[in-house]
Amino acid sequence: MKNLFLITVLLFTCFFYNCKEQKKSSILQLITSGEMEELLNLEDVQLVDVRTPSEFNAGHVPDAQNINFYDENFDQKIETLDKSKPIIVYCKSGGRSAKCASKLVEKGFEKIYDLEGGFSQWKFKGLTIEY
Repeated sequence: MKNLFLITVLLFTCFFYNCKEQKKSSILQLITSGEMEELLNLEDVQLVDVRTPSEFNAGHVPDAQNINFYDENFDQKIETLDKSKPIIVYCKSGGRSAKCASKLVEKGFEKIYDLEGGFSQWKFKGLTIEY
């Protein structure tokens, strides 16, 4: 009887954990530079570069706004964005943007895209850069 109870608890735990992960994956999506280019042309999205201001000034995706991930007011600045509007985040190679994307999920943003490979990949593909 004790084993049956433990198995039941384990099954429910696995079920609810998987449901939570599916919800997160429907909110957060890793995209390629080509997919990002299409989204920028088709949808009204918020484009956020989470690199430092010096990295941003050395080149960035056109129409991106810079919100430095390392800024002490980062969380407050992110809160000024529209949670109901899709958002694309990117950094140099994907590390900071992944952390930012997780924060956005926690803060209740509805649709988040994270650029796979970051600005380095965008630049490598020869896509448009603004200075």
